[in-house]
Amino acid sequence: MHRKRQSAQVSLALLIASAITLGMLVLTIVLIGQSFRGMEAAKVSAAGAAARQLAISVDDRIQAITAPPSTALAVLSHDSLADAQTLAQRLDQLPVLADILSSSDIVSAVYAGYQSGDFILLRKVRSSGTLQFPDAPDETRFLLQTITHGGNETPGQWHFYNADMELIEQRPVPEYNYDPRTRPWFNAAKASDSTELSAPYAFFTTQETGITLSRRASEETGAPGTIFGIDVTVTDLSTQLAELRQTPNTRIAIVNQNREVLADSGNAKEPGPAISGALDRLGDRMEGSSVARFSADGKDWYGMTEPLSALQQEGLSIAVAIPSDELLADVWAALARQTVIAGFIALLLLVIGWFLGRRVGRPLEHLTKQVSRLSRFRFDTPVRSDSHIREARQLSVALDDMAKTIRSFQSIATVLNRGQDLNHLLRDILEQIIHIVGQERGGIYLFTRQKNQLSLAVKQDLQLPDTISNVQAESDDNDIIRLLRQHISGHPVFAVLRNRRKQLIGVLAIEMEVGDHTQLSDDLIIFVDEIAGSAAVAIETRELIESQQALLEGIIRLVANAIDAKSPYTGGHCERVPKLAQMLVDEAIASNDRAFDSFTMTEEQLQEFHLAAWLHDCGKITSPEYVVDKAVKLETIHNRIHEIRTRFEVLHRDAEIRYLNRVLSGDEEAAADQERQATRARLQEEFRLIATANQGGEFMAEESIGKLRSIGQQTWLRHFSDRLGLSPDEKNALEDRPEPTLPVTEQLLADKPEHLRSWGEHIPPVRKDDPRNRWGFDMELPEYAYNRGELHNLTVAKGTLTDEERFKINEHIVQTICMLDALPLPDRLANVPKLAGTHHERMDGQGYPCGLTAAEMGTPERIMAVADVFEALTAVDRPYKEGKTLTESLTIMARMVEDGHIDREVFELFIRTDTYKRYARQHLQPGQIDEVDESLFMKPD
Repeated sequence: MHRKRQSAQVSLALLIASAITLGMLVLTIVLIGQSFRGMEAAKVSAAGAAARQLAISVDDRIQAITAPPSTALAVLSHDSLADAQTLAQRLDQLPVLADILSSSDIVSAVYAGYQSGDFILLRKVRSSGTLQFPDAPDETRFLLQTITHGGNETPGQWHFYNADMELIEQRPVPEYNYDPRTRPWFNAAKASDSTELSAPYAFFTTQETGITLSRRASEETGAPGTIFGIDVTVTDLSTQLAELRQTPNTRIAIVNQNREVLADSGNAKEPGPAISGALDRLGDRMEGSSVARFSADGKDWYGMTEPLSALQQEGLSIAVAIPSDELLADVWAALARQTVIAGFIALLLLVIGWFLGRRVGRPLEHLTKQVSRLSRFRFDTPVRSDSHIREARQLSVALDDMAKTIRSFQSIATVLNRGQDLNHLLRDILEQIIHIVGQERGGIYLFTRQKNQLSLAVKQDLQLPDTISNVQAESDDNDIIRLLRQHISGHPVFAVLRNRRKQLIGVLAIEMEVGDHTQLSDDLIIFVDEIAGSAAVAIETRELIESQQALLEGIIRLVANAIDAKSPYTGGHCERVPKLAQMLVDEAIASNDRAFDSFTMTEEQLQEFHLAAWLHDCGKITSPEYVVDKAVKLETIHNRIHEIRTRFEVLHRDAEIRYLNRVLSGDEEAAADQERQATRARLQEEFRLIATANQGGEFMAEESIGKLRSIGQQTWLRHFSDRLGLSPDEKNALEDRPEPTLPVTEQLLADKPEHLRSWGEHIPPVRKDDPRNRWGFDMELPEYAYNRGELHNLTVAKGTLTDEERFKINEHIVQTICMLDALPLPDRLANVPKLAGTHHERMDGQGYPCGLTAAEMGTPERIMAVADVFEALTAVDRPYKEGKTLTESLTIMARMVEDGHIDREVFELFIRTDTYKRYARQHLQPGQIDEVDESLFMKPD
């Protein structure tokens, strides 16, 4: 057996060792991976918790920033500074502002804005640790910025004070044109009765980032239009954020809803890619955490965002971005240590696995040698292993059971595939299924749809009812099984047989009485159902084949009946030839003669021959009935001798008329009467000659043909139109000929142009050079399809058929081949057209339709030709001839043998085996059965 080249193989020991080691490595990788993920999750969780704690701290810090200034501002709103109209009055209240400014490090400025546009602001020169005004005089601690309208001095004035609030310098600032009434904090407080908190922004003078608290002066001051404000810087939040970083490069930022940075651990003014990534929540979110992993600036980051409850109207949030490599640095170090330990363990397991693999491999190698026989289809080989390894021993038992099961399936597959007869097939199926399930008794029922009953087809050692009635075809399996249990006792298991269309075809019943199968396990029932399903398909296939065969037989009978209805003698011929041909085939198969010693036919070939014999003349169904049954030469649809007799009657009366005319004209009556009698006698003789010629015969002399032509030259006078009462076919034949003027002189017998019928478009493909001829026909095609000329038909030398009609008769074999070739016959019947279409071939190649020689014809074809000839010679139901006796028939056939018409070996077999006698007793009349001297027809050895 051809084997494909196998790929490289490894030993079981190495495979087990490798599997253990690989398993360990996979486990290690999984554990390390899980450990990594766990530590990563822990780190990320811790970072997330730190971010949440940071948010709380920042919230507290912002609360701490805004609470004291808010209290101070509430107190300031009742101060008399609100209604101070001049700069001097306002300077008197300067200590109040200085106290508020000194009370907190985060308060950078305290101020008041007036309805008139005046403005007074006291701020620290150094804020957030940075000198905000480098050009201020030395020892300057505070800067007072005022705008006073209505005086002679410059509106904008800057006053520099030391720590004791002593004026150091006063400096006019013409470009200082700040108008408080245009600022958001002024307008927000003007429209409110409470303290207003602004969004973080850059202060006008110092450009520091901070927030403004503003409040309208109390009604008690008399100047409710005055607005007090305190600027609080948040720059120190950035320093606090930087101190809370988890790693050196961690970025922490507080931003508002417009992505403006309020504070940043790196003092950045913009969010940057890392903070933006955290705010946008880019990347993959870590499971169970609000932390996301993303990439920015070419690095991997862990980002998280927490909202701040402080300054809710600003939508503040804190964003944290931690570099991945810094956060997981400790994790990677731990993974490296674990990997080294796993490597040492894997090496140790490799050695242990090799040892265990060798222990397991030895019994399996022994088992492999036994199982290899199964691969060579030696399913009768027992498979055993004495291994102490339980799985190896169980494997050997399972393989042994598998071999036995395969042997059983081989047996049933052979039965299902090779069964030819339905009864034998059913018996073999039952035996095999009973054997497979290890039981002894059972039976098979087949369903009869017409009677709605199950009929027992086969059984084995089990008493079962012959029929089970009231079975509905549409019932499901459970209903059918319940009905069966009412009629069948014991412990049977049933399998309902259904075909491919799920239609009920039968039931399999097996009596479970051996072993544990009496428990009717589900596995056993499923197993039986599956095998029964295959059996059902085989049964259905066999039934379909037999139904197909019955249908084919029915079609043959139908064709034969149709031919018989059209022409009874032809129908009898189609029935008798198959019987005679089958007799001859049986004798040829049984013969020990040299000519037939190697001849044999299979069952399918016999069926093929039988069908071909039945259908060998099916083409005659297309042959015109009047041609097939033509008994006399002038016959078409009717015998035209009657027309000719009428013409003779006309001539007969013409003779009488001439006689009377001569007498009336004074001629001698005796002479006229003598002429009359002579003419009448001649006409009687001439008609008798025509009538005799009309009957046909084996031979017609040229002298007789000449007389017929001479008789036909006589004329008669036609006084009526021959164009009236015609059929369309007759009108078409006359359309090219003008009607002559009446009366018209007509010949007594004539071949007229209207007697001819051309082929037209219906030329049969029988000529060898016809491109439509794919069957190998080689026949001579007459010029016309029909020639109904009276002289043409009467002068036929042999028989009653003209050449055209003889072709029409012979064409039936062409139609037989074409009709059968058009059928979708299966391969086993592929030779039916050839067998049916060669019985008119001759041994010398002069037959039709293909002109085959003896070398091109097999024994079945030669037998068919002999059967066809003998039946035709002895048939008594043909209207144009009488059936011949045995001696006459065999004499003609012997002459046909000599002429190369039929086969000598088959003819002598026909005589030597008395086949002709057996056939004669069944189908010939007693008068045809005479004594035959067989020696006259047998060739001497």
